[in-house]
Amino acid sequence: MRANTLIMIVLAGIFGILAVVLANIWLAGQRNALAQSKGLQASSIVVAAAPLKFGDALSVDKLREIAWPAGAVPAGAFKTIKDALAGNGTRQALQTISVNEPVLASKITGPGQRATLSAVLGEGMKAVSIRVNDVLGVAGFVFPGDRVDVLLTRTVHSNDGPDKSFVDVLLQSVKVLAVDQVADESKENPQVVKAVTVEVSTKDAQKLTLAAGAGQLSLALRQAAASKGEETERVTLSDLTGETPEDVAKRQAELERQKAAEAAAAEERKRADDKINGLAQAVERVGDQIDKLSKAKPATTVAPAPQPQEVVKEVVKYVQPEPPARATIGVFRGVKLETYDVPRQR
Repeated sequence: MRANTLIMIVLAGIFGILAVVLANIWLAGQRNALAQSKGLQASSIVVAAAPLKFGDALSVDKLREIAWPAGAVPAGAFKTIKDALAGNGTRQALQTISVNEPVLASKITGPGQRATLSAVLGEGMKAVSIRVNDVLGVAGFVFPGDRVDVLLTRTVHSNDGPDKSFVDVLLQSVKVLAVDQVADESKENPQVVKAVTVEVSTKDAQKLTLAAGAGQLSLALRQAAASKGEETERVTLSDLTGETPEDVAKRQAELERQKAAEAAAAEERKRADDKINGLAQAVERVGDQIDKLSKAKPATTVAPAPQPQEVVKEVVKYVQPEPPARATIGVFRGVKLETYDVPRQR
């Protein structure tokens, strides 16, 4: 037998034995883990048997009990369906609950309570509504449960210089409770709304109320996992175009000049229109007077008696004029004409 063949057989045997040992070690670990899990005390927990949306009432057919490790029961969970439905009146879901998701006390109302925004608010938080439109409301893509930043756009008027416009980030990572009158977080279809209700602290609620009258509020949708705040700074018109304050002042002055010229032209047109209207009214008044005079009956007048007039006869006498004292005579000499001035014979 060759030496290389012998070496290959020995190595194959070693690797085979090593694989068997490792497999036995892994199986032993699995048996120990299974034995430990069987030794844990089992419990039960109530989960959703069907999808639940905001405002859905809890019932026996929408809930079910499943086994759950006793040491890993979530806070606010119910062990039995009877516990979940206990009390006078039905309970309603305050947020979306998926199938097999544990039903917690924080996700449903108390017995006999309705699913309202007041039940969803956190401790010490307030609900404030912001007026938006198809642009300020991120084109209808803001849904209940989203996080948004609230931006404030203002224009400050100055008597010494041009007006200044700027945008500030007023609040960050604000939770949206409802859009219009819908508070269902399972809503998926975008819809243009007129108002968005957000959850804020008392001080932030005061800021929003004051900012609503100081400028224009708009929303910026945040990433779902981005809940931390970030450093922000004020953005002005100079940040958009890179212009200096002097350039902005010149452009503002030119706009003011054009505005004044347009106002003066409008005033001049108004004066011209007033004059034309005055002339038209005067012509109309004259026409009315003429119409009145034409409709009035003429007064009867007595013609005076004819007066005798002197008749003058004109006599025309013809006087024959005297003939001229001299006359001009022409004589042809060949083809040449010669004239002579001679006395006329009487």
